[in-house]
Amino acid sequence: MRYLFAEVSRGYLLEENEQMYTEKQRRFHTFMKTPRELEKLMVFGLFICLDTFLFVFTLLPVRACLAVLTCVYRLVTCCSQSVLEPSQKCDIIRATILVVGSVGLGYLDTSALYHVIRGQSVIKLYVMYNMLEIFDRLLASIGQDTLDSLYWVACDRNKSYFAAVFYFVIANIYVLTHSTVLLVEAVTLNVAINSHNKALLTIMISNNFVELKGSVFKKFETDNLFQMSCSDIRERFHYMVLMLVVSMRNLEQFNWDYSHLETLVPHIVLVLCGEVVVDWIKHAFITKFNDITPDIYQKYKAILSRDLAVSRHRNVHSEHSDLVSRRMGFTPLPLGCLVWQTVNQSLTFPGISGKLFLVVGFLCLVTMKVLIGICLLGHACKYRQATDTSPGRSNSGQNPSQPPEPAGKQRKINAGKALSDVDRYTLCSNRIE
Repeated sequence: MRYLFAEVSRGYLLEENEQMYTEKQRRFHTFMKTPRELEKLMVFGLFICLDTFLFVFTLLPVRACLAVLTCVYRLVTCCSQSVLEPSQKCDIIRATILVVGSVGLGYLDTSALYHVIRGQSVIKLYVMYNMLEIFDRLLASIGQDTLDSLYWVACDRNKSYFAAVFYFVIANIYVLTHSTVLLVEAVTLNVAINSHNKALLTIMISNNFVELKGSVFKKFETDNLFQMSCSDIRERFHYMVLMLVVSMRNLEQFNWDYSHLETLVPHIVLVLCGEVVVDWIKHAFITKFNDITPDIYQKYKAILSRDLAVSRHRNVHSEHSDLVSRRMGFTPLPLGCLVWQTVNQSLTFPGISGKLFLVVGFLCLVTMKVLIGICLLGHACKYRQATDTSPGRSNSGQNPSQPPEPAGKQRKINAGKALSDVDRYTLCSNRIE
């Protein structure tokens, strides 16, 4: 009875271990605050990707046409200036690659491809979809290097024309290959959504949770987390565009009967929500286990803001789309070829009214691109100025309540790459996220 009475009535003082409970509370607050800070970075990054993507369909054709007219004018008038500026050469190259990739992708019979994929078993489709995701990431890692090499060779007067032609052919092969992988991935998603057996769609959604196992229990530095954040931004935008392609394909099959959206939209929302939830869980546990404060996402956003502001300078060394490609691994040309081919096959513009509608649609896209660009640039400049003047900001993202690092370890940290020098496929801490 004395033992029972002691068990029922005994107490304890939490104040005796205040430091431990304070640390636990801080970790819990970090865990709960991370999704909010992550989404601020995600929304900003998604609008940057959208701005870069719209550039391919709006300002790039205009710039390429102006470059061609300038070239013709200077050749006719025998102008003493160079026929084309380096930026004009790059614009013509981008537009040509986009046209070649879109035309080449149009030779693929998507209807036959759809029925071939639909006839496969669920396990085969699951394995194939995972392989497509791997190929997509591998091609994205080498794509911007290929395009940068082409731009450099085309603009360097010391290089031979044979080298320029060689890199141009390689770049076209890359864009066409990457576009084909994206097309097959979109068709596979279309099969999963339209299938009466939703097992494939369920497996694809649950596959997102598999990456938690390979991420949350590894040691992460701030540069690795930056690479993962950029990768998640690119992946989320990638899924949004694929869902747009799937929606257009489905509406075309049902003669643009918008009542079909009642069955289509829930599946699309389910896929996108699964991606968002996995990102929240993954980043929350990574920041918790590695003792990284959620404020580090503000520093990541400041770096993206700096890239955006610097790319608008008059004498900038790179186009903004190239900076986004290097930082996030998002190359818009293959995805642009896929969307262009989908629109070309799904929509028709007959007669004068159709052509007028096409012109109005193009002007609307240009207006949207300009408005998004102005808003992004204004927000980036204000945010960069605010973060530069805010006092007491932590540079490393580590918890300021921790004791200072030893001198040897501090030198090792300072000797590493700065976050502003970290690109999507830069080797950081002996790995790439």
